[in-house]
Amino acid sequence: MSKVTSKFQVSIPKALAKRIGIRVGDELSWEDAAGTLRARVATAAKPRMTLRERLRLFDAATARQVERERKRRLPRGKSRGWTREDLYTR
Repeated sequence: MSKVTSKFQVSIPKALAKRIGIRVGDELSWEDAAGTLRARVATAAKPRMTLRERLRLFDAATARQVERERKRRLPRGKSRGWTREDLYTR
């Protein structure tokens, strides 16, 4: 059961939304149907990306991250000015 808020907003139970196929971003149109309300999905959400497209975007993001990490590393042979042993004196 849903409750109407002070802004006249209504929540749709998740189980019902899943069963009907309502997703985040869908628009609903409201109609008066003999004293009751009827909600219809006015527009469908954007089509989902294919697995191939999602993997292509993931690979591109991974390559960008690898490049960022590569730029942050110290070049080989460069010293930081301290060693790990300097940090731990026992």
